[in-house]
Amino acid sequence: MSRVLDAIPYARFLGVGVERRDGVLELLLPFRDEIVGNARLPAVHGGVLGAFLELTALMRLIDESGTDRVPKPITFSIDYLRSAGPTTTRARAEIFKLGRRIATVHAIAWQDDPARPVASGNGKFLL
Repeated sequence: MSRVLDAIPYARFLGVGVERRDGVLELLLPFRDEIVGNARLPAVHGGVLGAFLELTALMRLIDESGTDRVPKPITFSIDYLRSAGPTTTRARAEIFKLGRRIATVHAIAWQDDPARPVASGNGKFLL
């Protein structure tokens, strides 16, 4: 999966990493000053979080399908739940429906505690 991430320029720019925890794909977004949206807090920019969640959903679909074909987003909506502070952000995605042509995926991002997500996203993808 690292090879797939390396092929995506924005993922390389963000420094996104990938690992497996308990057999589940998990993406990591290390904190850097370049991704700060509100310097007073400091908080990770909402656009960075949104892109990170969408990337997490895409990587989960690629991992599940076993193909190198990248699914195309149809819709992706984001709920911002709390500020993402100056620490590593982690994300996981769950596939709700995997059809022949369309997949529905839910992703969550958190920092210290998975029970306290900073953002969540729901998306539909064309396979």
